[in-house]
Amino acid sequence: MKRRAFITLLGGAAVAWPFAARAQQGRMPVVGFLNSGSPGAFGHFVDGFRQGLGEAGYVEHRNVGIEYRWAEGRVDQLPTLARELVRAQVAVICAGGPPSALAAKAATTTIPIVFTSGEDPIKLGLVASYNRPGGNVTGVAVLIDVLGAKRLGLLREIVPAATLIAVLLNPTWPTFDTQLNDVQEAARAVGQHIHVLHANTEREIDAAFETAKEVRASAMMVGPSTFFTIRRDQIVALAARDSLPTIYGQREFITAGGLMSYATNLADAYRQAGVYSGKILSGARPVDLPVVQSGKFELLINLKVAKSLGLTIPPGVLAIADEVIE
Repeated sequence: MKRRAFITLLGGAAVAWPFAARAQQGRMPVVGFLNSGSPGAFGHFVDGFRQGLGEAGYVEHRNVGIEYRWAEGRVDQLPTLARELVRAQVAVICAGGPPSALAAKAATTTIPIVFTSGEDPIKLGLVASYNRPGGNVTGVAVLIDVLGAKRLGLLREIVPAATLIAVLLNPTWPTFDTQLNDVQEAARAVGQHIHVLHANTEREIDAAFETAKEVRASAMMVGPSTFFTIRRDQIVALAARDSLPTIYGQREFITAGGLMSYATNLADAYRQAGVYSGKILSGARPVDLPVVQSGKFELLINLKVAKSLGLTIPPGVLAIADEVIE
């Protein structure tokens, strides 16, 4: 049997496995970039990803192409977008966030996947272990969804008289249960009363803030969710309208005029994902690349917003801030 016929017979199974990067010999390899957000809101993630690719020796348009697929907050579109990248025979897929990673994993068992995930990737079923991921998936665990206790503590420090704190979460986000349990346990530990609010549409966001007023919440915590990040202008405007001190799970809210955020540096996580993607393009296998645990956290405070709310940020909190906006 001729070699070409043999390869055709095996199809996408064993021969596809040192991955589409090998299949791309003779032409520029293409990386798929799958994300539940939008390019306007997450452009800096792309910048971080390109930086990581560059560190691994790959520059877009020079020796690697990138196919972008954005769900624009519609998580239900991710499976279709993932299948598009598979049909395009990309060499590797960078899947940003748990929904994208799960969609990519469901779409292919041969194309390498490099994820960024705020949830434990083992719990999500993405990998078998951190040191030996197994299969075609590896990536960066950013721990963004398990910082509720820290955010609640910071909020209590700047609003020490808060009798009730509202917690806004997206019930359709894959890590909703993790976020909810985290903040509930933290609240019980310190005797803080909280009121959990759910939102997955613009109308529900408006309704959540109305409910926060009705229950007389003294402050609010907004959990991480791509849906919330895309609608950060709406959320920040409502918090300002209601003079509600609010802490967020992503820095994008602070650049939009929010008070405070505590989160993992996601741009750096995407840089790390870019490095791994580049290594795979050079022949590395996901199974041999341990999951990276990103421990680069950052606290951002907007003093201008604090002043407008009549808040004085305690010196101890200011001292640990990574960035203070005057």
